[in-house]
Amino acid sequence: MTPPANVVDAHHHFWDLSVRDQDWITGPDLAPLRRDFTLADLEPEARAAGVSATVVVQTITVAEETPEFLALAHGSDLVAGVVGWTDLTAPDVADTLAALRELPGGDRLVGIRHQVQGEPDPEWLLRPDVRRGLAAVAEAGLVYDLVVQVSQLPAAAKAAELLPGLTFVLDHLGKPPIASGAIQPWADHVETLAARPNTVCKLSGMVTEAAWDSWTPNGLRPYADIVIGAFGPSRLMFGSDWPVSRLAASYTEVLDAARTVTDGLSESERTEVFTTTARRVYGL
Repeated sequence: MTPPANVVDAHHHFWDLSVRDQDWITGPDLAPLRRDFTLADLEPEARAAGVSATVVVQTITVAEETPEFLALAHGSDLVAGVVGWTDLTAPDVADTLAALRELPGGDRLVGIRHQVQGEPDPEWLLRPDVRRGLAAVAEAGLVYDLVVQVSQLPAAAKAAELLPGLTFVLDHLGKPPIASGAIQPWADHVETLAARPNTVCKLSGMVTEAAWDSWTPNGLRPYADIVIGAFGPSRLMFGSDWPVSRLAASYTEVLDAARTVTDGLSESERTEVFTTTARRVYGL
């Protein structure tokens, strides 16, 4: 079985080190990422893989990045959506979101994300100032991408309960410890989050949570099975996590792995995972 045509890649990144540093790229393991990754790099790989639309996602908490991504999307027939960053705790967050929508490419703004995984407080998402910001995201008609560690999943589930009008999109399956082979407590936490109807999950980031040099699709399958069962195809979407995924696999290998771990689904269900869910959730 092959993935449907017109695949949507719901999660990738760009950066240009001549514009600003990516200070998270440190140490020898991440050295392959210490170079520019641009639309010109992605486009031939994505097109060759049958991808017709993508969503670029923020990488660092710098306000200038989001307008740059919007302008890039404005001039691209591949980048259909931008998940940007803004300070959710700022009292004028609603005004900032409105201003972003007025910029060139502002119609491509589909969501907001913060690097919650780097916050030391496991309940950061439940802080009153953060919840106020999340409510503004919902009021703006945007979704919120969740990049969290396993220990932060319970707070994510509670935030989804408290903000039923906001769609939460879980990036990278909630970062399960695939390399170790452990399933719990990640699986229980993911299933609790998925019980909230306003949650969606990205089938992304699996190869870099696994052992980079020895992962196999069958090793990813138990984790994919959990999210497929918990969210269902209509709340699951494919994302490459390019170029971070290049640490462990080529673009085609990532897509092929996603195809393999969803091979038990029907063709219509696979169309949801690879195309329809992302288009509907992000309004592409």
